[in-house]
Amino acid sequence: MRILLVEDEARLSATLSRGLRAEGFVVVAVETGVDGLYEATENDFDVVVLDIMLPGLSGYEVLRRMRAKRVWTPVLM
Repeated sequence: MRILLVEDEARLSATLSRGLRAEGFVVVAVETGVDGLYEATENDFDVVVLDIMLPGLSGYEVLRRMRAKRVWTPVLM
């Protein structure tokens, strides 16, 4: 299962990534809303874990733009 993690706090992102990988998930972690939107719309993921307060674009805006591009990947905010 491929997970996109969009989180700007480095320690939290590293901790989440390490835990998810230990459970056998493939994790792609990015730090900005712009990078998150790019990854979510250009690559296939089974789920997106999306922070709300991000640099560049907020999590709300990332999700709005994902849906506008008809990307229906489940999102946990």
